[in-house]
Amino acid sequence: MSRFRTRREFVRDLGLGAAALPFVGNLPSLGFANQARRKQRLVVMFSPNGIVPKAFWPDAEGADFAFKDILKPLEPFKKQTLVLKGVCDKIRGDGDGHMRGIGCLLTGIELFPGNIQGGSDTPAGWSTGISVDQEIKNHLQKDSATRTRFGSLELGVMVPDRADTWTRMSYAGPNKPLTPVDDPYQVFRKLYGRAKDQELLASVLDGVKDDLKAVGGAVSTADRKLLDEHATFVREMEKELKDQQAAAGHPVPKLDPGVKEENDNIPTLSRMQADLLVNSFAADFARVATLQYTNSVGMARMRWLGITEGHHEISHSPDSNAKAQEQLTKIDTWFCEQLAYLARRLAETPEPGGPGSLLDNTVIVWTNELGQGNSHTLDNIPFVLVGGGLDFQTGRSLQYPKVPHNRLLMTFAHAFGHRVKSFGNADYCGDGPLNLS
Repeated sequence: MSRFRTRREFVRDLGLGAAALPFVGNLPSLGFANQARRKQRLVVMFSPNGIVPKAFWPDAEGADFAFKDILKPLEPFKKQTLVLKGVCDKIRGDGDGHMRGIGCLLTGIELFPGNIQGGSDTPAGWSTGISVDQEIKNHLQKDSATRTRFGSLELGVMVPDRADTWTRMSYAGPNKPLTPVDDPYQVFRKLYGRAKDQELLASVLDGVKDDLKAVGGAVSTADRKLLDEHATFVREMEKELKDQQAAAGHPVPKLDPGVKEENDNIPTLSRMQADLLVNSFAADFARVATLQYTNSVGMARMRWLGITEGHHEISHSPDSNAKAQEQLTKIDTWFCEQLAYLARRLAETPEPGGPGSLLDNTVIVWTNELGQGNSHTLDNIPFVLVGGGLDFQTGRSLQYPKVPHNRLLMTFAHAFGHRVKSFGNADYCGDGPLNLS
């Protein structure tokens, strides 16, 4: 086995096709899987319209803190959680609070002047800078040891079809917004293949099954089990795609044609996207991802929670409206449950080629464009971090004296070994990254 010194040599010597490599490249018993340095991953999960502060922020600092109602779904991951209060978006300029909230959230810099009119007197355009997820992705892609097939994945759940400042948070650069893919079937095709025609999907494993057989004699029993799990996942997802294609031509299908992109399917779409994200990490397709729920000013109607009003509409209610506060708490708790589900799926998935789980090598950052919906404040933007991927000291609740969120963005970059001297608007980076170790 020692002759397989690198992935390239392994593919050459066994005569494997390139399509097989994502399925076998991280198997420990191949020998080269452990040659690379530890994998680190980042997921930014976004939910809109602010939070209910009294039901969200822990009262105590340090390790001796208790989760309020909204964060209770994270109880199983308390030791792996870091709650940051007092991190503020200080970016001003054109655009209303929602626009600057999402457009500056990961970029830390002003929006261009533009013609998109929001709730303020100044319309705005796209961001004037790159977002931190893409900055980190570019840093990783420059190094062959950390380069992956896609670099990053931008996923969504019921993101509106329109492209405007309220619907985009990731930027490849100034005036370069990235569109989140909110169709799980499209994500699947991107990750694992595409249909040969409109009537029938050929198995995405057809092109690699011979290669997988060739690898079978070169790996351990445990790794053969991992290969079988990959194959099972692909076939199950492919079956859903085939069902959708088969039923698409019927005006009133007798069989479920697949999960449609519509409001009431948000819980199902959320789980599908989370599962795809986890599997993409296990296959090392990417090490950076975003998961965006709806959009800034999101109007989802959480009927599965017994709530019929639109989310944004409720978020404008005053604090004295007890019913609205209860509804908003339920909504934010549901979003936290999605975070907990993603954390659990990462925690139960072993790290291919290394010790621990995917969660041990991943940090999920749950955040929002506003600190609170009815005031549109950009102070106390919620940042909740779960996972051990960036070696932060977790199991704590921290409170800062209104520090610029640019410093937190710098912290993420530094944790990946990318020692940026500033990020976004340099005026808010003077004190450097936050110390979370």
